[in-house]
Amino acid sequence: MGRSQETFNKKEVKNKKDKKRKDKEKKRLERKDNDRPSSLEDMMAYVDENGMITSTPPDPNKKKAVINSEDIEISIRKQEDIPYDPVRKGTVSFFNDSKGYGFIRDAETQESIFVHINNVLEPIKEGNLVNFEVEKGMKGLTAVQVKIFKDKIV
Repeated sequence: MGRSQETFNKKEVKNKKDKKRKDKEKKRLERKDNDRPSSLEDMMAYVDENGMITSTPPDPNKKKAVINSEDIEISIRKQEDIPYDPVRKGTVSFFNDSKGYGFIRDAETQESIFVHINNVLEPIKEGNLVNFEVEKGMKGLTAVQVKIFKDKIV
């Protein structure tokens, strides 16, 4: 006699497929029964006076606060004029005499500012404390009117 063509594994796969199909059909029927369209009132949302979304409609008898538009002031606060000192102080971090350029480290902002030999009033070298003014150059800030800082003793 021959063996059955339907093996245990094939039966299990068939049973799983049938069970899955029945579960799917059952869920579909449940969704169909429970998914009745809700009323328009249930779908409405309201915004209260604070801007929050609520499900209750606003009270029509409640008085709104009246704001006079002339009382609203729109302006920008004036900033105090800070006296700007164009003369800055810094240290020469690098200076090449042969090429005629260098960099000054600003004492306030710690920025590195380019300096050219043409803008130097006195001979400077690395490590000198100098006074200078800043101008906008082609490639960034440039130090001009550079001279060695001399502490004034009173």
